[in-house]
Amino acid sequence: MAYNARVSAWVGWVWFAGMMMIMVGMFNILTGSLAIVGDDLYVTAAGRLLAFDITGWGWIHLILGILAVITGIALSVGQTWARVVATVLVMLNALTQMAWINVNPWWSLIVIALDVFVLYAIIVHGREAAALND
Repeated sequence: MAYNARVSAWVGWVWFAGMMMIMVGMFNILTGSLAIVGDDLYVTAAGRLLAFDITGWGWIHLILGILAVITGIALSVGQTWARVVATVLVMLNALTQMAWINVNPWWSLIVIALDVFVLYAIIVHGREAAALND
């Protein structure tokens, strides 16, 4: 099945998605590393749900951060597998924002809206980034 390589302005959103994933991944690597090295830097509040100890939380964020950076780089150069992984990561991010909506409603709504744009760009126009690299 041949794909007609038509590139639109939405390819910029695909690159935006890749850069955002790299930036968010770097933040996750930083906070995850801090949680692993010095778990006394984070304060837990009574009555809050924390499924893992701070070190476990740090390892999860470190692994997800590394995965996000690798996926963001691959997405920026048009790798097909990165579109699939990025779609899953962005959907997970949107779902986790729903958990934070009571704490920070405006920020959560902004992030969910950005996630929708990023998902649209990745799913509908992701092939355009690969077409530019051919």
